[in-house]
Amino acid sequence: MVLLDEISARIQPLDEGAMQAARTRHDQLTKPPGSLGRLEELSIRLAGITGVPCPVLRRKTVIVMAGDHGVTAEAVSAYPSAVTAQMVMNFLRGGAAINVLARQAGARVLVVDAGVASELGSHPGLLQRKVACGTANIAHGPAMSRAAALQAINAGIEAVTLEIERGVDLLAVGEMGIGNTTPSAAIAAALTGVSIDTLVGRGTGIDDVTLAHKIDIVTQALEVNQPDQRDPLDVLAKLGGFEIAALVGAILAAAAGRLPVMLDGYITGAAALVAVGIAPQVQPYLLASHRSHEQGHQAILKALGLQPLLELEMRLGEGTGAVLTMYLVEAAVRLLGEMATFTEAGVSDRG
Repeated sequence: MVLLDEISARIQPLDEGAMQAARTRHDQLTKPPGSLGRLEELSIRLAGITGVPCPVLRRKTVIVMAGDHGVTAEAVSAYPSAVTAQMVMNFLRGGAAINVLARQAGARVLVVDAGVASELGSHPGLLQRKVACGTANIAHGPAMSRAAALQAINAGIEAVTLEIERGVDLLAVGEMGIGNTTPSAAIAAALTGVSIDTLVGRGTGIDDVTLAHKIDIVTQALEVNQPDQRDPLDVLAKLGGFEIAALVGAILAAAAGRLPVMLDGYITGAAALVAVGIAPQVQPYLLASHRSHEQGHQAILKALGLQPLLELEMRLGEGTGAVLTMYLVEAAVRLLGEMATFTEAGVSDRG
């Protein structure tokens, strides 16, 4: 098992030399300086992440972490927990939204079973690293032990390490777990101090009565578990999910491997809060794909210091927003690397 201090020690600052080279090249390209706006900023950031002045990001993967939650017993979701396993099988058959968008982006889909409550069998697109058949009910006690949280984190580290060995250039992270907006809201409340009313949203589309009940359950979970804000691993173990912990590991491993990591929405944002709490140097490696329609995502993005690239009122999860944004990320680096300079094109620069 990889120790957290070991993986954290591998995460290096962004490469300032590569970023300066990217800035210099942008100033020489056949366009007014800064005219590509945030695409220029994005390509410079990607140069710093990868350590390459003109990075090439063509081998793409989305890792979808899956796990079930004991808190679904509190009726906080519009769907039963059995849907987690059913949707994982849909992913593996290629029939979900994430599969459609991944095919369009040319991205590989890898599903990791970190804690689904059903046995899923074997499949080439499935990495089986089940810690347990779902977490315990956070409304009545800790979701998992500290050791189990570390085991799930390690599953995420392993999944990303395997993709790095396959030569991946750009990583997106997503999740599947009925009920997981509830533990995500609890994690966000514990780590940001933002009010629970602000952070708890409608998830899969619950009504007003269920929303009020969900707020009560998150409040109860925080009161029962008393997570230590100074210890992100304690917050994760007491309030989180196995797929959320696996996302934490994936984020840490991506940064350690100088991989840009595209966050999806609310749940991946909660995992990023934990990852940044463990290793603050992770933050520059994070890219916010979109602002979820889920209430509270903006508060998470603000806490992470991230500005999303898109706002399409999406709240599906699965990594859909992250994969959809891969086009913009690839476009940013292709503009940097493939546009002609004024000299190359024989175009007059500014006087």
